[in-house]
Amino acid sequence: MHRYALIAFSVANLISASAFAADPVVKTTYGPVAGRQADGVDAFKGVPFAAPPVGDLRWRAPQPPVAWTAVRSAAAYGPDCMQNPFPGDAAPLGVQPAEDCLYANVWTPAGAEKAKTKRPVMVWIYGGGFVNGGSSPAVYSGDRFARDGVVLVSFNYRVGRFGFFAHPALTAANADGGLLGNYALLDQIAALKWVRDNIAAFGGDPGNVTVFGESAGGVSVHDLLTSPLAKGLFHKAIIQSGGGRPRLLPTLPLRAANGERSAESAGLAFAAKAGVSGEGADALAALRALPADAVVDGLNMATAGTPTWGGGPMIDGKILAREPLAAYAAGAWSKMPVMVGATGADGFFFGGTRDQVFAPFGDQRAAAEAVYDPTGKEDIKVYGWKAAGDRMFIEPSRKIARTLSAQGAPVWQYRFSYVAESQRKDWWGAPHATEIPFVFDTVDARYGAALTPADAAAAKAAHAYWIAFAAKGEPAAAGQPAWPMFDTKSDTILDFANDGVKAGADPLKARLDLVQASIPGG
Repeated sequence: MHRYALIAFSVANLISASAFAADPVVKTTYGPVAGRQADGVDAFKGVPFAAPPVGDLRWRAPQPPVAWTAVRSAAAYGPDCMQNPFPGDAAPLGVQPAEDCLYANVWTPAGAEKAKTKRPVMVWIYGGGFVNGGSSPAVYSGDRFARDGVVLVSFNYRVGRFGFFAHPALTAANADGGLLGNYALLDQIAALKWVRDNIAAFGGDPGNVTVFGESAGGVSVHDLLTSPLAKGLFHKAIIQSGGGRPRLLPTLPLRAANGERSAESAGLAFAAKAGVSGEGADALAALRALPADAVVDGLNMATAGTPTWGGGPMIDGKILAREPLAAYAAGAWSKMPVMVGATGADGFFFGGTRDQVFAPFGDQRAAAEAVYDPTGKEDIKVYGWKAAGDRMFIEPSRKIARTLSAQGAPVWQYRFSYVAESQRKDWWGAPHATEIPFVFDTVDARYGAALTPADAAAAKAAHAYWIAFAAKGEPAAAGQPAWPMFDTKSDTILDFANDGVKAGADPLKARLDLVQASIPGG
């Protein structure tokens, strides 16, 4: 090598070695990882918390990863889980999805790994209808939480047929002692166990862990609160647009008699479409040999109505024994402080007839028409959306608040009505998932040059309440209104509105009462 080239090569290596040496290194239970430090935050990305769920581990409970001894780079996200990305996703993936995807990410205040003070921990569970989503979207970055003193953890869990799948051949094999079907929930539980065992090394307090999730992530929080397998793994919960009543896609039993629809029948329908017949070991081997794209088979949030998809979480008897609302009502849940709420224009309505909007209200139809369409000339796209959102997310969140509060649990209910100023000409209210960049204080990543000072202030307020709840179990933000604990008599909410944060009686009470009255059993 030429002398000058050798000098340049040596200098470059020294710079590289020096930069690597300066990176924060943490030893996890499986091996050491090197993160990256920037702007007062140490970030560790793509840290394995389970073995790649591929080959014979497809449709198995997550297994421990192979340990390593050399320092492993944790500078970049691992792949998000295998899926068919949804073009209209509010949180588009930042990396290419793959079946090898069980990785966690940690953001912690710089130097917290060596500090004696352990920080509150927040664990984020993404949404995406259980068929889409991942931890890599820019709006899910945890650096703002870490900047403000919280250790933020996110992780991937299997989605679609990789995360929720049942088939008689899997039931017969019973490789994990009856842990069947809900592989995504088992991933979430494995990630929480990883947090329990490792977060102190990152400067977090394993005795102060708050789980929060939105949409399917919020449904997951319900499932974790009511699963005996997750008991003791977290201490506070935040449910963002997680519904709470039986879901739009019903929670199927793993198996059913008399030809009734079940997760297994959906699995058999998929196998038949894929050209796999039989219910024995050969069928299972053939299903596991299918290319990952063939397992996805076009499934995403736009195609989730296919009969070859079971709809997500299923009643399996061990991971989930019953619908979350039934478990809550029976007191069969991990009692803890809970925050629950929805956005002001939550839910989905993409057009339809007046009858489609009001028929679900049954004998309350006339009253519902008077409340949602008082002039008889309102825009169906607006009142249809209001009615759908009330039924899907807003009234169920009130039902959850009432049910948990009645059992003596400390509960706080919110409504996120704030609409970014650049969107107010197009949005009549705050759509599903729009609170996320405000909670994460990543509104700059979401709105870019269109971000206004009012938007940034709204984000600072929401972010502060979430952090306070995680730190102390009570959402209180300096300079903001006090957030009263939920009271069934007044249905108190904290509303993040366009003109500021407000606490008071729920202004949607009349609408939500009609929804409740139209549901058998209330």
